[in-house]
Amino acid sequence: MYNNPFHHNPYQIPPFFDARQQVIQGQATWTEGGQVTKCNIAWSDNQYMTVAVSPRAGFQCGQTLKVRNPQNTREVLVEVVDTVQNYPPNRINLHKRAFEALGVNADVGVINVEITPSPELEEEKFGKYLIELVQVGYPGYRVVNYDFEGSEEVSSNRVRETYIYTLESPRETIKVRGSVVYNPNTNRVISFDLSEIEQ
Repeated sequence: MYNNPFHHNPYQIPPFFDARQQVIQGQATWTEGGQVTKCNIAWSDNQYMTVAVSPRAGFQCGQTLKVRNPQNTREVLVEVVDTVQNYPPNRINLHKRAFEALGVNADVGVINVEITPSPELEEEKFGKYLIELVQVGYPGYRVVNYDFEGSEEVSSNRVRETYIYTLESPRETIKVRGSVVYNPNTNRVISFDLSEIEQ
């Protein structure tokens, strides 16, 4: 009899999440963006950390992608705001600011990148919500990476999720811990907290 390893442990991640988390080897170009996008999300959203993708790539409007430049290991988190009709699924079109944030001069035009669909961020309820608060709370910095630190049940109607965000400015890199307490029965936020981690 076939033993389904996911049957007994409700916390086990189903295998298709692993597939979504695989790093996609691809290429990135850049654009200044336009007035109208297929997603009705402005290119200026997320402090211009935005991207257009192939309609065949399977990414959703508003989805967060982690894009890494393997040449220098620089990373950015970008939001899907538009599509590019004739691009292959592993080619993306970054906003110029996001392209340059990968440590590349725009004159280069095309670079090899590693794209992670970041499902762990999408799956955790408030990871994306906190990213936006971190962006607002730390002007002049941009979120370049994150880690889900964990979730704990505080009481029967309170759960705390905690994330560590890595922020970069032209002068320095800092880490910020973000946590949110919410009611799992209503999904309403009870409180949230951001604090800079001493390096």
